[in-house]
Amino acid sequence: MAQKQTPTGPSQRQQRVAELIRHAIAEVLQRGDIQDAVLSAHVITVPEVRMSPDLKLATAYIMPLGGLNEAPVIAALERNKKALRQEVARRVNLKFAPDLRFLRDETFDEADRIDALLRTDKVRRDLESRTPGDEQDTDRAADAPDPNAA
Repeated sequence: MAQKQTPTGPSQRQQRVAELIRHAIAEVLQRGDIQDAVLSAHVITVPEVRMSPDLKLATAYIMPLGGLNEAPVIAALERNKKALRQEVARRVNLKFAPDLRFLRDETFDEADRIDALLRTDKVRRDLESRTPGDEQDTDRAADAPDPNAA
């Protein structure tokens, strides 16, 4: 009897709807359709939106350009959540307009952390100790015929 595997990530439908909502939010923010002093004073990127399985909750990850004033921008988005939801509903044809939630995008922090790790002395030492032909030499040795084979 075969067991049913549970999906490990979002469905294609979730991803498709998330991308539509991401575009809608970005368009609303870019055009300045929401009248708010904080939002109009910042360029805001929306790198990702994730949808709940029932498509009723959209979590938008946002980052102001340069990463400055994140807290006031998120607060302004939360203040204008109702208007943003209406604009998204107008642009994206869904049975129900999803509730919007705004979180800080932390992928830039993760990229900085990885860059810092790659610049450590230990990694630099490992890279310098390798000679340019190391990989090719081991590949050739594996492909070469064994002289002791009969």
